Amino acid sequence: MKQRRRMMLAAGPAAALTGSSLVSSSAGAQASDRMPKVVWHVDFAEPRRLSAMIQSVNNMVTTYQSDLLDYDVRVVFLAGGIRFVTEDPLTDTPFAADAEFRRIRPDLIQRLRQLRDLHKVTLEYCELTINAIGLPKERVIPGVAAVRSGVVRLAELQSKGFAYLKAE
Repeated sequence: MKQRRRMMLAAGPAAALTGSSLVSSSAGAQASDRMPKVVWHVDFAEPRRLSAMIQSVNNMVTTYQSDLLDYDVRVVFLAGGIRFVTEDPLTDTPFAADAEFRRIRPDLIQRLRQLRDLHKVTLEYCELTINAIGLPKERVIPGVAAVRSGVVRLAELQSKGFAYLKAE
């Protein structure tokens, strides 16, 4: 290290600045390698669980933001979780909305939109699920991206270093 410092000083201020830029760049690369990446799995139909999960995601991203960290947080909806990304009553499906769910669904959807819009959380839904229940993709709330298979998406993200979380 002393040898490198002497060489940079001997080469002049420009070399010293270049050397420090290289160190900063390398530290920046290390920081981006540590960027938190998390995927939440929503395959359940219980509104109470979704509400708890939304609160946990909100706590997570506000913590990252207060620590000035970049992050990549995703929520993947499949199976019963599809009911949370549509206002369709899903009549004649296993995920049909009862009166209580219809009452609270607008609040849950608004909270998901806030995660997406205010905190840049990526929301994704499983096309295999909506095809299986006959839900047209136009009935999915805007801003939720389609993925062919929710479980495949979860596996892909985990293979890319995403931590896997599921609300219980």
